[in-house]
Amino acid sequence: MTVTYKAVGWNRQKKVYDLVVGGGIGLYLLAFIAIGLGLRPGITLETLLIRAFGTAAFLSLHVVLSIGPLARLDPRFLPLLYNRRHLGVMTFVLGLAHGGFAVFQFHALGNVHPLVSVLVSNPRLDSLSQFPFQPLGLLALLILFLMAATSHDFWLTQLTAPIWKRLHMAAYLVYGLLVSHVALGILQAETHPGLTVLLAAGVAWLLCLHLIAGWRERRADRPADGAALDGWVEVCRVDEIEPDRARITCLGGERVAVFRYGDRVSALSNVCQHQNGPLGEGRIINGCVVCPWHGYEYEPETGASPAPFAERVPTFNVRVIEGSVWLDPRPNPPGTRVEPAIVTEGSHG
Repeated sequence: MTVTYKAVGWNRQKKVYDLVVGGGIGLYLLAFIAIGLGLRPGITLETLLIRAFGTAAFLSLHVVLSIGPLARLDPRFLPLLYNRRHLGVMTFVLGLAHGGFAVFQFHALGNVHPLVSVLVSNPRLDSLSQFPFQPLGLLALLILFLMAATSHDFWLTQLTAPIWKRLHMAAYLVYGLLVSHVALGILQAETHPGLTVLLAAGVAWLLCLHLIAGWRERRADRPADGAALDGWVEVCRVDEIEPDRARITCLGGERVAVFRYGDRVSALSNVCQHQNGPLGEGRIINGCVVCPWHGYEYEPETGASPAPFAERVPTFNVRVIEGSVWLDPRPNPPGTRVEPAIVTEGSHG
């Protein structure tokens, strides 16, 4: 992120990403319809389109929810995280096409408004096998619409990062609604056990992936167990920090990134103000800490983004004593300048 950075710009990487994803989805839809016609020649094209778009949206949501934990487990998945919002918008478009075809086929020819018909046509709330699953899909689609409509960085700025993040965490609510929508739909329309197995496999995949990533993450939340002196805490040795990289520690329940660059050491909050990215997993480029998620930059001495940007993170007072890094666990206000600790010759050997 520099002064020429644009919050959302279709650069070459994003264009290639969108073409690949769009082409893949198009091939999936064509293959689904072709195979469906081959296996069941009597099936209507409308039914195939409903199922093709529905399964594509559901699979796409699995990919969206997998990217986060995969990126935590292996940094090679970070390019997918960079473009995840594009895939989220595509998921909404696929879901909208699925819902549009379904509403037209099953609710558009009556005397009641189609959307009202979705809500009132099935009153069997007392039966699991006959439970009205379509309203669950409609609610999930409405939430996906809100997420897609606010996916631009303009809304991230207007809503502020915490509110925007909470809104987009609703992707997990959408997933729960869609799992129920699909499961109840299978009970009413299909009897093949393979569909149930596939649905269970998808749920198990996401659950295991998030549990593994969470287990790996908990190590970063262990409080620093170094010695304490006058309220300061020893967090690591200087030589344990790679040049222009950071060592992440936890102080007072907050993750802190301790960066070493040249003969200096600075410490700042590990949480990027853009989308809570892990600053400590980034590196220093051209004198700034660069978030590995979306490239937001912060000066290590101040925790502030270079002008004209206004993002700021808390900084921490730091000392280097006989090759050990000591931190004051009390954070400074965001954007507070702190003189870097100087690593003297031989102090990290």
